[in-house]
Amino acid sequence: MRTHSPPRRRAALAALLLCAASTAPLAAQAPSDSVPHRVYDSRAGRWTDLGRVADALAAAQVAFVGEQHDDGGTHRLQRALLEALAERRERVVVAMEMLERDVQPLLDRYLAGEATEADFLAGSRPWPNYAADYRPLVELARARGWPVVAANVPRRIAAAVSRAGPDTLASLPAGERAWVAAERDCPRDAYHDLFAAQMRAHPMPGSAAEQAAATERFYLAQCAKDETMAESVARALERHGPGALVVHFNGAFHTDRRLGIVPRVERRVPGARVLVVSAVPVPDLDRVDPAEFRDRGDFILFTRRPPPEH
Repeated sequence: MRTHSPPRRRAALAALLLCAASTAPLAAQAPSDSVPHRVYDSRAGRWTDLGRVADALAAAQVAFVGEQHDDGGTHRLQRALLEALAERRERVVVAMEMLERDVQPLLDRYLAGEATEADFLAGSRPWPNYAADYRPLVELARARGWPVVAANVPRRIAAAVSRAGPDTLASLPAGERAWVAAERDCPRDAYHDLFAAQMRAHPMPGSAAEQAAATERFYLAQCAKDETMAESVARALERHGPGALVVHFNGAFHTDRRLGIVPRVERRVPGARVLVVSAVPVPDLDRVDPAEFRDRGDFILFTRRPPPEH
């Protein structure tokens, strides 16, 4: 496997990867001293290395790191990127799809040392892979004194929209309305078409009309998530000032091709310097064709997908 990194950068990256799992004792992580990967710079049209990605992220105001949620290699590289950013920027804000707005007060108490991790986990509805894959990011931010933003809409609200449509939002109690973006737009654009294609690839029960109606409701829920995460990012920029870098971790579909969350942030923060990284697990790093994926982001982070278990 080739990473096309200069020797000094390769040594530094190896050191970063070696410590990527060091703060996650709650669940065993695979060793991170060897994460096979290749990095493609879509703008320059050439292979590069993770250090160059960190340089580019450090020059941005907002960086979206899109992932496949079940790819362990990507998660370890995300930690390595944050470590590299710590050497390049003082003011970093970590924002996460995987944490929801209503748990922000508890998250803030945990980061400040006013709540135990057990209390935080008991009240924050962590994803099943939190300990292995997202805890290292939160703990690095906590050690550095960086803010962490619980960016997403609460999942029960998104689920209600997917069942009953957007009128659900109007009936929320006043105290819960702030958990959803105040400004919401859901155009039938290229993002909608990609979303509908994804839904058709996993057909639901019912007639064609029922499936189409369900797709529209699910898309409305998707828009509610994207608008809320975009509002969370914009608020973080406003709160922490123009010198801050907001790094948002999310499923790649939310930001691939600069769709989803990206234009919603740019609508709220005109002129923001936004960079998109998309992680793509592939079976064979030496046979990957970057042209197939280069439109997904400014940088494409290819990882080696483990073979299926039999």
